[in-house]
Amino acid sequence: DWNTRNKIRTPQGWTWLTVPIDWRQSPGDALDQIVPRGHDEPGMKDFWQTAHWRTIENNYKNAPFFSDYAGDLRALYMDTVWNRLVDVCWAQFNLMARWFGLDDREIVRMSHVPFEGVKDDLVLDHCLKLGGGGVVFGKLGREYVGVDKFSQRGIKVYFQDYRHPEYRQRFRGFEPYMCALDLVFNHGPASRELLFADNVTRDELRAGAHWENA
Repeated sequence: DWNTRNKIRTPQGWTWLTVPIDWRQSPGDALDQIVPRGHDEPGMKDFWQTAHWRTIENNYKNAPFFSDYAGDLRALYMDTVWNRLVDVCWAQFNLMARWFGLDDREIVRMSHVPFEGVKDDLVLDHCLKLGGGGVVFGKLGREYVGVDKFSQRGIKVYFQDYRHPEYRQRFRGFEPYMCALDLVFNHGPASRELLFADNVTRDELRAGAHWENA
């Protein structure tokens, strides 16, 4: 589950950073019900927040732009003890949005609107309740999305086959699908342009190109 783990580069290749879960204290498996292990004993040996920060620092401290972003990230890990998984995910999301210059967008949390349905019906409900005229799915969406139901509501559909950029990393070689920290620490302000390179842009979609059901 990508809500609890992600990858960073190491000299040996890459490693997982995983948030351990205390299922005994978690009342359910919804994101806002899941409790990270150790929140009630942050001084414990190998507390995950301290371990994550030290692992990130050890592997990226010599990256070109590490010092530009390290203060914000250290504060996220070391200044707050997270007792709900949803809260640390939301903090990370907002930090990345700011770093990538995307924090001028309006973000609607699912817990704030009574959305209904599952799979493509849930996404359709998102569009209807938020006034969306188009939706971008990953390429595997073709396996379960009923395009006709979106067309009937006047909503356009695009299936994105994301082209992963190859960029200079801290260690020899290139490992794809690392967390966003890897890109930011190595390329700083150029990260957003690299992230979107060779992919269909929002402006191109707004111009009417590439829609499945245009």
